[in-house]
Amino acid sequence: MPNTHLLYLHGFRSSPRSAKAQLVAAHVAQHHPGVRLWCPQLPPSPRAAMALVAEGIAAWPHSRMAVIGSSLGGYYASWVAQHARCASVMLNPAVDPARDLARYIGEQTAWHDPEERFFFRPEFIDELRQLDVRAQPPAGRQLLVAAQGDELLDWREMVARYPQARQRVLPGGDHALSDFPRLLDEVIAFCDLA
Repeated sequence: MPNTHLLYLHGFRSSPRSAKAQLVAAHVAQHHPGVRLWCPQLPPSPRAAMALVAEGIAAWPHSRMAVIGSSLGGYYASWVAQHARCASVMLNPAVDPARDLARYIGEQTAWHDPEERFFFRPEFIDELRQLDVRAQPPAGRQLLVAAQGDELLDWREMVARYPQARQRVLPGGDHALSDFPRLLDEVIAFCDLA
């Protein structure tokens, strides 16, 4: 049975206004109008972010959903997929955000609106550690998209983190996946939308 629900999780300092989130939303609206797409604005606290998501998808049919996550959203997508037992797509995912985001503790600006500020608190690092599902086998199908030219995260860590996933390793590219429009059909096809 094709999936009727799709969750999109943005990355650190990002928002539902990201280019990839907007492309997914436009594609789903045009080609899969019966699919429920949700791309929430995630709070800076990882615990609060996953509580929001868990509450938002509680009534969803988990056997008929998929999740896409970009960067930190990819890390979150792995947690969601583990709990919902659904298919997941990770786009240049953060593999160890507790390590990588420790240097961002303090005031941050939102990527899509530099006037918007938030505080990334020290306790958020422990919250990230508590969401780590690396030790568990995948609970659903996985697609990894990793750009070798990612300037923020190491694609080799991504490949090693998701050995069971279908892996799409892109030569060159960047963290934002600027060539995402070319990958959109493949990502959506993997999500098997109604």
